[in-house]
Amino acid sequence: MKQRLYLYDTTLRDGQQTQGVQFSTGEKRRIAEMLDRLGVDYIEGGWPGANPTDSEFFAEVPETRARVAAFGMTKRAGRSAENDDVLAAVLNAGTGSVCLVGKTHDFHVDTALGISLEENTENIRASVAHLKAQGREALFDAEHFFDGFKANRDYALEAVHAAYDAGADWVVLCDTNGGTLPGEIAEIVGEVIASGIPGEKLGIHCHNDTETAVAGSLAAVEAGARQIQGTLNGLGERCGNANLTTLIPTLLLKEPYASRYETGVSLEALSGLRRASRQLDDILNRVPMRQAPYVGASAFAHKAGLHASAILKDPTTYEHIDPAIVGNERIVPMSNQAGQSNLRRRLEDAGLEVEKGAPALGRLLEIIKERESQGYAYDGAQASFELLARSEIGLMPDFFEVERYRVISERRRNAKGELVIVSEAVVTVALSGGEQTTSFYQNQNPTEQQDAGPVNALAVALSMDLGPYQEMISDWRLVDFKVRITNGGTEAVTRVIIDSEDDKGRRWSTVGVSANIVDASFEAMLDAVRWKLVQEGARG
Repeated sequence: MKQRLYLYDTTLRDGQQTQGVQFSTGEKRRIAEMLDRLGVDYIEGGWPGANPTDSEFFAEVPETRARVAAFGMTKRAGRSAENDDVLAAVLNAGTGSVCLVGKTHDFHVDTALGISLEENTENIRASVAHLKAQGREALFDAEHFFDGFKANRDYALEAVHAAYDAGADWVVLCDTNGGTLPGEIAEIVGEVIASGIPGEKLGIHCHNDTETAVAGSLAAVEAGARQIQGTLNGLGERCGNANLTTLIPTLLLKEPYASRYETGVSLEALSGLRRASRQLDDILNRVPMRQAPYVGASAFAHKAGLHASAILKDPTTYEHIDPAIVGNERIVPMSNQAGQSNLRRRLEDAGLEVEKGAPALGRLLEIIKERESQGYAYDGAQASFELLARSEIGLMPDFFEVERYRVISERRRNAKGELVIVSEAVVTVALSGGEQTTSFYQNQNPTEQQDAGPVNALAVALSMDLGPYQEMISDWRLVDFKVRITNGGTEAVTRVIIDSEDDKGRRWSTVGVSANIVDASFEAMLDAVRWKLVQEGARG
């Protein structure tokens, strides 16, 4: 019989403590629904009363299969649990599960709270007992537990036993500073179990300050803990929390966990893991981490020619799982390290068939290596690679040519005396049928500076009138823009990589290189539009 592990997500509370992250109430509800679809057991919604957003969330909690938990702290010294207004605000959220944090490190009791150890122990006991008297599921987060255990073993155990003896359903051991290594965590969890708190009542909450939060969480599970707390994409204060995006597939797919334990996440739901990770990044307007395990865009990318050759024969030679299981995909990028195996595989992925040993393969490989020596980077710009390949093998339609473009940006004061930036662009395009169009764009609202730049002006002007292709690119939009200087000095070359999206859920990357940053940007934009037209089946 497999043992049940319970996944407790704290993205909406601990994750919101990430520098630069602030969820709106609507975003918190969207994330909660997303987590529920994934199959976590608990969704910690936030701290009721701590801020308006959290209070609004609990005023109308979304319906979920997962248990929604309110977070707060144990009662304060000098007040009874029944008369502590901060604790009352947490209970008034009306959730069936409540998680309270309390001090278990004597140093923090003395320094941060300024009360006696006995008073702190009583605060923990009385608070948990009050939760149980109200009919709530009680979780106790033992803050700084591992540091406290190493400093004063007896008091740390006294504090967690006060919660357990008062009826806590879960006692969660927290590595709050993130400095405890996995071996120590396993040993200490074992000692807690030996002291009389069963593993079925223990949880683990790790921070990632030593890049071992996932490993520490797994070590706690192996030692007997049965609840894991973490966040999606590893959000959290400082270096983040244990990353559930990594933990969940590891528990479901890797031994010894896959055969010993089960979670609320099904294999079917696991196939939506990458989508959930991307959705969270989209909500936060963050660029997804390409090297993220399991879900990153580069998690199953094979750049070296030797690797790609073996992948063609059997993917398991260089992949620890089938990427489709987590909703990801295999990528064989092109670069100056590539061989014909990479090239053939990448062409196949793009739906382009070229016979093995065909002269076009050798020519294309040489072109790629030459262009990368000039500053291009095709391992991060798959769409530009595909266009280059189509052109070389004679499968690239001739949609349009840009005859000329002009763009200017002016910093000036408007009628109100405010400093604004006004950009305007003119693009003249020759269509394949011989027609020529000229489009002019000026940002009409120069006070809205997010759309005031020259690159945006060029993108709008380019897409204003492409004749028969206009409708096909109506949902094209730029979503990310990366600039790199590839060499220094007065002849520096600029590389621009642009990420684009459309309403069909496609996201693609294109590259441009020039000594002029605007020209490099425009080249990448042209590739973005042409790749979009190819995908739409446009004819030249």
